[in-house]
Amino acid sequence: MVQAREDDDEGTPRRKRGAPSHASVQRRQRQIDLKRKTILAAALDAFSTLGFHGASVDQIAERADVSKGNLLYYFRNKEELYAALLRDLLQIWLAPLRAFDASRDPAVALGEYIHQKLLASRDNPAASRLFCLEMLQGAPVFGDELLTNLRRLVDEKRTVIEHWIAQGKLVPVTPHHLIFFLWASTQHYADFSFQVQGLTGKTLQDAAFFAEAEQSLCAIVLAGLLPRR
Repeated sequence: MVQAREDDDEGTPRRKRGAPSHASVQRRQRQIDLKRKTILAAALDAFSTLGFHGASVDQIAERADVSKGNLLYYFRNKEELYAALLRDLLQIWLAPLRAFDASRDPAVALGEYIHQKLLASRDNPAASRLFCLEMLQGAPVFGDELLTNLRRLVDEKRTVIEHWIAQGKLVPVTPHHLIFFLWASTQHYADFSFQVQGLTGKTLQDAAFFAEAEQSLCAIVLAGLLPRR
């Protein structure tokens, strides 16, 4: 009697056996997660330098050191890969803003926000550049989903900022412009890293320069926002 066979994700036949053990299922899931993470890292590298239209599936597969067929097992096409990458990065990019809470002291919340955004610019500048490229191109692939989620979160935090203003903890400002300013000032160190290094000879990888940038941005922002007693 011939045993039934099935193909694995590389297209290699394997014999069908009994139910896998819990340990083998976990091991398999770790392998899948690692492969997916590797492909997404390669996609970020390609998309952030070449743009969506400039990067190809073949180039991304080569950077990830996987076959094109294996890549397409995890992501059906370039559009799906690009959307998955932006979706994952959006969660990381917006995490600091989610920490804004009306019950917190605004000076502390804003200082922590600046710190976290500078960390993101230091540790993952390619993600910031990719969002910049997507916006400059009019968000052709991810626009609807990006703006829907982003608008919802910004609207939530707009009410937090308005609450701080109503309590007299911040001077009157338009919340949207404050958020835009925070984004622009912190992401500048990622999106214009070549300019920053060219003018200062330093990057955020330099601990002293990182601290200097954080202290300067906090001083500028808080000096303009905190009421004078």
